[in-house]
Amino acid sequence: MSALRRGNVLAALCPSRQVLNDVTSRWGVLVLLVLMGGTHRFSELRRRIGGVSEKMLAQTLQALERDGFVARVSFPVVPPHVEYSLTELGTQVGTRVNELVGWIEGNLPAIMAAREDRR
Repeated sequence: MSALRRGNVLAALCPSRQVLNDVTSRWGVLVLLVLMGGTHRFSELRRRIGGVSEKMLAQTLQALERDGFVARVSFPVVPPHVEYSLTELGTQVGTRVNELVGWIEGNLPAIMAAREDRR
């Protein structure tokens, strides 16, 4: 298989679509935001991200780890101790997600007004 030089998210079979889905999923965005603040354990992530189930958090972390955005470090102790942090690639995408979230939060009054106008 030849190395991809660049993705094309509009192409039906381009793997960039799955990466986009992983990053911009409901939980993917929130995991990236929390990890922008530093390394966290699974239970800490779950507490910080209101409403996420253990199953969804685990699946989201696995997807982000597969994409190279999250590093998982497991310590050989009892009980198990696992920490999650962003890789360099994860920090890059997290910065962009953080900018989008900041824009949404800053424009929330206008967005909510637009929603109300369309009712």
